[in-house]
Amino acid sequence: MTGSRERDLRAVPDVPADVSTEELVGRVARGDEGAFERLYDAVAGKVFGLVLRVVRDHAQAEEVTQEVLLEVWRTAGRYDPARGSAPAWVMTMAHHRAVDRVRSARAATRREDAAARRDAETPFDAVSEQVAARFERRQVRRCLSTLTDVQRESILLSYFQGHTYPETAALLGIPLGTVKTRMRDGLIRLRDCLGVTR
Repeated sequence: MTGSRERDLRAVPDVPADVSTEELVGRVARGDEGAFERLYDAVAGKVFGLVLRVVRDHAQAEEVTQEVLLEVWRTAGRYDPARGSAPAWVMTMAHHRAVDRVRSARAATRREDAAARRDAETPFDAVSEQVAARFERRQVRRCLSTLTDVQRESILLSYFQGHTYPETAALLGIPLGTVKTRMRDGLIRLRDCLGVTR
């Protein structure tokens, strides 16, 4: 199996065997699939090992590893050699993703526990609750549509997808300060639109 894989990689044109990880990331940023294969082989084991130490679940570690490597493929153009080595960039991304997965799992457990406690409490009028929830969702969607694109994207990434401010800045390709400003302005506009009082 290893020999066959090596032959496949050698057959990839324009990717020298001795190319550095930094050069591989540069090539990946330009859409070079062969370079991505080489990069994948170079970092996947280390990424998996780090993620497994954080999430402590083999299946979850495999999923997070795949997410990290997919993110490397999508965001290779954002890699800045002045801020550190390519392997460090990948491992930092892996650590963030692993921590996010643990936080998400803990939050899901808390939500499930809270739901179980609510179910055990006194029954309530489910129809009126559903109507109110639908109304609130519509109102939030309407208010989100009044924001600028950067405000809306920042809020959706941070509050609805659970990304940190630095991750949001990286995903949007804008400075962290800009994300914080747009988030603050967007949240103020949302508060005013929704009629929320302090």
